Amino acid sequence: MNINIPAKEEMYHALEARHGIDFQKKMSQASAAVCGLGGLGSNIAIALARAGIGRLHIIDFDKVDISNLNRQQYFTDQLGEFKTKALADTLMRIAPYCEIVPHCIKLTEENIPELLKDDDVICEAFDMTEQKAMLVNCVLEKLTDKYLIAASGMAGTGSANLIKTRQITKRFFICGDEENGTEEAGSLVSARVMICAAHEALTAVRIITEGNI
Repeated sequence: MNINIPAKEEMYHALEARHGIDFQKKMSQASAAVCGLGGLGSNIAIALARAGIGRLHIIDFDKVDISNLNRQQYFTDQLGEFKTKALADTLMRIAPYCEIVPHCIKLTEENIPELLKDDDVICEAFDMTEQKAMLVNCVLEKLTDKYLIAASGMAGTGSANLIKTRQITKRFFICGDEENGTEEAGSLVSARVMICAAHEALTAVRIITEGNI
C-alpha cells in the first residue's frame, strides 16, 4: 500500500468530523450498487465513495472509449480498459478503505436478483431506455425490499433547475427532468449529467442516513 495513504482510523475520523458520528456510522455500514458506469454511474460512484459508503458495488461490461471522456470519470491512460477496473482504480485512490465490488457483466432479468441481493440501495445509470426499463421492472418485481433510484432526462443544455428528484413509491425515486433524452436534446454535456448524478447520489445518501424520504 502507498505509504502516503492515511490510516483507516484517520480517514474515518475525518469523515465523522465532516458528517457527524451517526451519519458516518450509517454510511459505513451501507452498500449501494451502481448499475452502468457511464456519465451517470461513474459520477454517482465517486460521490458515494467520497461520502464514505462502506461497500460500493459497480457493474458494467463496457470498455472506456474516447467518446466517453467528455462526461465520464475516466482518463486518457484508461482508454481500452474495462470500466469496472478503471473506475475501481480511481475509487480506491479516493476511498482506499471502501469495499469496492466490481462486476464486469451485463445485467439481465435472470442475474439481477442474485447480483443485487446484498445491496441496500440500487442506482440505475444506464444509457438505453430498454435497459433502464428492464432493471426497474425487475427490481420492483423481484427485489421489493430494496430502494431503487433511476434517472430520466439529463441531456442537452437546459436549465439545471429542471432536474429534480421525484418519489414514485415508498422505495422508488426518479431523478432528471423526465423529458430530455439524447434523441430529444441531441447532446450529453458533462455539467448537466453530473447534476443528475448528484441527485441520484444525494438521494442514496439521504435514504441511508435518514431512512425513507
